[in-house]
Amino acid sequence: MRQVLVLESEGHLKARGVEALAELRGYGATSDAHHLTEPNPTGQSAANAIMLALDAASVDVSEVDYLNAHGTSTPLNDWQETKAIKLAMGEEAYRVPISSSKSMTGHLLGAGGALEAALCVRAIQDDVIPPTINLVDPDPECDLDYTPLNARRSSISVTMSNSFGFGGHNSVLVITDASWAD
Repeated sequence: MRQVLVLESEGHLKARGVEALAELRGYGATSDAHHLTEPNPTGQSAANAIMLALDAASVDVSEVDYLNAHGTSTPLNDWQETKAIKLAMGEEAYRVPISSSKSMTGHLLGAGGALEAALCVRAIQDDVIPPTINLVDPDPECDLDYTPLNARRSSISVTMSNSFGFGGHNSVLVITDASWAD
């Protein structure tokens, strides 16, 4: 399977006579410069990126069907991301299936966000929550539904993709089915 991510305007799509596979509905970006390599321990800056993305997309947290986590499988980063998701999504954080594609690919650094966005589109197309492979003994602090070991079928219309980088650079995309909210 080959994938490429192409972003184009609705007008350009119509001029070419093609249908969109998905829509980049909104994004949020923050930067806290907390530390060169450690995430902010409060999780607030990453949570703000999530909330900004949802707001820009006009999506309520209750509408999110899947979240592709930054998920580096490192204790400090995973704890802080879990904290950020809970801060941003409240009790809804426990409902949303989450997985980390890095469990399958490793950390692709600059290419990670693009691949993870493409995987969100694929999740929408296939109605499949990708698994977090090798997640056998999760940390008790990471108590959300991280879709361990096996993929799961589920109707997916609204996805989010978290990308949290060194230096406190945080970005979140909200990607929806192209016909969502029409």
